[in-house]
Order: sequence, then C-alpha cells, then structure tokens
Amino acid sequence: MPEARAAEAVRVARGLLEAEGEAALSMRRLAAAMGMRAPSLYKHVPDKAALEVALIAAGLAEAGAAMDARRGSLAGLAAAYREWATAHPHLYLLMTERPLPRERLPAGLEASAAAPLLEVTRDEHEARALWAAAHGLVALELHDRFPPDADLDAAWAALVAAFTR
Repeated sequence: MPEARAAEAVRVARGLLEAEGEAALSMRRLAAAMGMRAPSLYKHVPDKAALEVALIAAGLAEAGAAMDARRGSLAGLAAAYREWATAHPHLYLLMTERPLPRERLPAGLEASAAAPLLEVTRDEHEARALWAAAHGLVALELHDRFPPDADLDAAWAALVAAFTR
C-alpha cells in the first residue's frame, strides 16, 4: 500500500504542477491536496527532491514515448517534442531548467528518451545539437519571448531543414 500512496502523491503533484506551476509544489500543499498533513506525506515521499525526480522521470518517459511514436522522421520528432512540451509547460520547465538528477533517475531512461533523435541523426553530437536547438525554441516559446508576429511554425520548419541532410 505505501507504493500506491507514493504513486498517488506523484499524480496529485503532477496535477498541481500542471495547473499552477512549480510554485504550487510544496510538501505542505501536496499533503493538503491528498487530505493529510505534511508529516504523514513524508511516510510516502521522502522529500521534495524525490518528488521532483519522480515527476522528471515521468516527463522523460512521456516525452520519449511521444517522440518514439513519430520515430524515423525528423519533422515528426520535432513536432512531437514541441507538442509535448507546450502541452505540459510546467513539467517541461521543471525537467529542463535545472541540472538533471541523472543518478536518481531510472537506469536507461535518459538514453531511451534520446533514442529517436540518435536514430534520425546517427551521431550523438548532432543529436545533442538538435536537442539544444529544439529546447531553445520551446523554452523561448514557453517564456513568450518571440515577437507577436513571429511565425513559430516557420522557425520549426527552418530548424528541421537545418538538420536535414
């Protein structure tokens, strides 16, 4: 039963994060949303860092699955990446705006999420450059940094063209 409560905590935390952003992620707020006091929550989730790792792991798995579904096409991967990130902006930012806690993530998760990019580029350095460029476009879009008349679809098409052989 403790694992079920931990999974529930991650699910409820995800709801708070998606609805209100990272500021809503406090152990006290999460406990209240689960109908318990914060000290009781610590029986199921050791600390906020562990909660964030669980959220990041879930996000990596989902983003990887979204890209995996469009495997083989750089345009499809770019679209999947952008669609997933813009559909889950708060989780995406939690995943990408701080150091990645690699040592605490499930083994192989990061490699699995990156596999569709490596398959298309066939080069780890090009895959990293492509991810960095896609991340930059998404981050700027999420932070509303483009001018109002910017054609973001055209920017994504240019990104794909730049990496297409």
